[in-house]
Formats: sequence, structure tokens, C-alpha cells
Amino acid sequence: MWVYLAFASALFLGFYEIAKKASLNGNAVIPVLFLNTVFGSLIFLPLAVCSRFLPEQMQHLPFYIPSASAHTHWLIFIKSLLALSSWIFNYFATKHLPMTLAGPVKATQPVVVLLGALLFFGERLNVYQWLGVLMAVLSFYLLSLTGRKEGINFRRDKWVFFLVLSVLTGATSGLYDKYLLRSMDVMTVQSWFNFYQFAVMLPVLMLLWFPFRKKTTPFHWTWHIPLISIFLAIGDFLYFSALTDSDSMISIVSMIRRSNVLVVFLAGAWIYREKNLKSKAFDLILVLIGMIFLYFGSR
Repeated sequence: MWVYLAFASALFLGFYEIAKKASLNGNAVIPVLFLNTVFGSLIFLPLAVCSRFLPEQMQHLPFYIPSASAHTHWLIFIKSLLALSSWIFNYFATKHLPMTLAGPVKATQPVVVLLGALLFFGERLNVYQWLGVLMAVLSFYLLSLTGRKEGINFRRDKWVFFLVLSVLTGATSGLYDKYLLRSMDVMTVQSWFNFYQFAVMLPVLMLLWFPFRKKTTPFHWTWHIPLISIFLAIGDFLYFSALTDSDSMISIVSMIRRSNVLVVFLAGAWIYREKNLKSKAFDLILVLIGMIFLYFGSR
């Protein structure tokens, strides 16, 4: 079951990336990210209030948010800082890089997660899973080489550097998720994770963007902004639910989630008319084959 949840999460993560790119085009990054945390918090606020004041009615529902200890809140706060760091780097990179380049580079994140899972969680992959991982890694590498044809120097471009930082912090966040969800409720983690991100982004907005807003890229409203939060909330709920399965493997869940690059590629080709699509399409076939191996290896 956790494999199906991971694939469903990947689909919504792809929609999230499309909404994010549309929101960031010619727009100020920090207020878009701040509003993302606002809408994310608003999604869970009614559930938190109902769980607090109507516990008997909510306890039998999958969206019940149980109370948590101070130690649990501290651990979730750390999770919010890790994820927010990854988001900040990723939002800036997404704004300045083509989707068909940023998506595949971000998709190398499961490789870092795999190394961490082997090191810290003692996970072991079977033959099918190793074939899936190797196919995916090869395809991501080839996609990155194709991206160089678009005039982006991987060694000197600061937005590529931001993307790499996003991958590293995102992988750390993913490993931390597996640690948290061994003992914590999904809704507790997801709801308070959103609340704490809002609490961190509010001073960032007021201190780092608002005083200088007239000297930087102006902010404009677009209805794509709330879609970021909606798609992410659904994708994260499915992702966290997959990790609560005792048989789930963070290395495989993370790799499957990055198959969202297929959705991102189609959007880049159809909506943004990006370049070098033929060579990238071949590489994406390898991604799909890799996901098939992962699926059969995890049944």
C-alpha cells in the first residue's frame, strides 16, 4: 500500500511544482513562499481547532490532530527549519532555471536519501530496487548533461548552487521524516510543521523583504499561489502516510516521489515550450523504467 501512496504523492508533487513555477514567474520569491505557509496553515487550522475542542467527534477521523508533548513540538520545529531551508533555495532556483532542468537535478535528491538510509536506518535493497535506483540515477545524470546545452554552467551558476543546496537540505529533511514518523502521528507532524513554517516566515518577510520591496522584484497576486499549498498538503499527507507503514523504505519512497519529474517535464514542454525535448524525452523513459523496477521490487 505504501508504494501506491508514494506514487500518488509524486503526482500531486508534480502539480505543486507547476503551480510554484507559475507563481514565481516575474514575481518576488519571499512573499510567494510566505503565502504558501499562510495557506498551508489555514488548511490545518480548522482541523487543529476541532481536534482541540471536539476530540470525541474527531478521534475516529483520519484528520484528527492529537495533542503532543513539548519535546515532540521541538522535534517538529527542527523539521520545519530543515524543510523551509530547502524550500527557500528551491524557490529561488525554480524562478531562474527551466523546469526541465531544475526538475531532474532536484530529482537526484533520492540518491542522497538512499545513502543516508543505508547508513542510518540499515535499509537494504533487493535486485529490482537496485536496478530501479541505478536506472533513475543514470537518467537524472543524462538529463543534467542535456541541460548544459541551454547555456547554464553548472560550476558557476549560483541558481544551480541553490538547487544543490535544496537537494542536500531536502534529503536531510526526508531522512528526518522517517525518524519522526517512527513514533509520531502523521497529522501532528504535518499540521504543526505548517504552523511553525508560518511562524518562521513571518519575521523573514517583515525584516528581509518588506523594507526593501520597492528595490527588488515586485510582488503580484496570482491564483496559482494557493494551489501551491493545496497540492503540497495533499502530496505530503500521502507521503507521510506511506512512511508510517512499517514495511516502507525511505530510500524507495523518496525515489518514487521524484518521479514527479515526469509531470514537470510535460508541463515544461507543453506550457513553457522549453528546449532540447527529444534528448530529455529519452532520458525520461529511463526514469519510467526505473520507477517500474522500484514498484515490482517493493511489492
